[in-house]
Amino acid sequence: MNVLQVVPELNAGGVEATTLEMTQALVKQGHGAHVISAGGRMNEELLALGGVLHKTDIGSKNIFTLPPRVRLLRAIIHKYKIDIVHARSRAPAWPAYYAAKIEKVPFLTTYHGIYNGTSGPKRFYNSIMAKGVHIIANSNYTKAHIIKTHGTDADKITVVPRGVPMARFDPNKISKKDITAQRSRWGLKAADIVVLLPGRLTRWKGQLVAIEAMSHLPETYKLVLLGDAQGRDAYTAELKAKASELGVSDRIIMPGHTADVPTALKAADIVVSASTDPEAFGRVAAEAQAMSKPVVATAHGGALETVLDGKTGYLVPPSDAAAMASAIERAVKTLDFDAIAARDRVSAQFSTQSLQRKTLAVYNALLK
Repeated sequence: MNVLQVVPELNAGGVEATTLEMTQALVKQGHGAHVISAGGRMNEELLALGGVLHKTDIGSKNIFTLPPRVRLLRAIIHKYKIDIVHARSRAPAWPAYYAAKIEKVPFLTTYHGIYNGTSGPKRFYNSIMAKGVHIIANSNYTKAHIIKTHGTDADKITVVPRGVPMARFDPNKISKKDITAQRSRWGLKAADIVVLLPGRLTRWKGQLVAIEAMSHLPETYKLVLLGDAQGRDAYTAELKAKASELGVSDRIIMPGHTADVPTALKAADIVVSASTDPEAFGRVAAEAQAMSKPVVATAHGGALETVLDGKTGYLVPPSDAAAMASAIERAVKTLDFDAIAARDRVSAQFSTQSLQRKTLAVYNALLK
């Protein structure tokens, strides 16, 4: 079996991580794992896993480049005897759809996000992700969205939650020395209570809400906003202005991107997912629980599936800074948090191994 995964780029993100996880699974079973993408910081990792990278700007939104992109994909499908074309993003999914259709190979999509469609053209653009002969949804919430938005038959959709690599996200592999070093890099003291919000710096991820929550908490609480701004300088300036306005500037740390997310999670006391819009899945909450950390998350979208309120974390109303602050304090003071149960649940339901097994089953079913 030869599978061609279609993604815009290979930088940090859930789409890219899942692409690499399926590359690993395909190669391990002796299959061909091809990826067409503009590439990025994960190129070397893909190649080290045994994947084949076809590097090109496949994710262009310029409609005039559609015919040559279709021709390129057709050539790859023909040359490498591709059996399945698996698109993971909208822009590159369009040429992939037409190429697969002409070459008569199954076209599969993974619905990784909740694509907002407020206009006719936008809804048409989004519709490509529902044109697969089969669709993978990354949560039950996403599946319900696909059915409601596109009228897709439920039998055409398989729910495969995002996968957490449990061997990498293992709290026992992070030493006290590692934790001390991480907190030192953030400029924190031993007595500080660390609230970590991982995620790129973009408005809907809720960093402004988390900053406001800090103004309701004692000065020992420090907020680490861990993630790239990705060129959003105006938003970064807005975050700093908000912190200054609320008098919490000295309690907000913005260290940028890190490749060592497990150590960052282990160094935190509480992990927050403050998204103001529903997360399709909610990778942060799952990874935090894998690291045996309690989570405070907004009560919508995928978080309703990944977080058990009052057991593995706490759910709060979206955009409610006071409620978030209260839940953070509650999480810090709760002594009966079952860290082992939280990790065991992620292992059973949201692991990389589970994602790989379920996705391979979809591939095999398409070729029967």
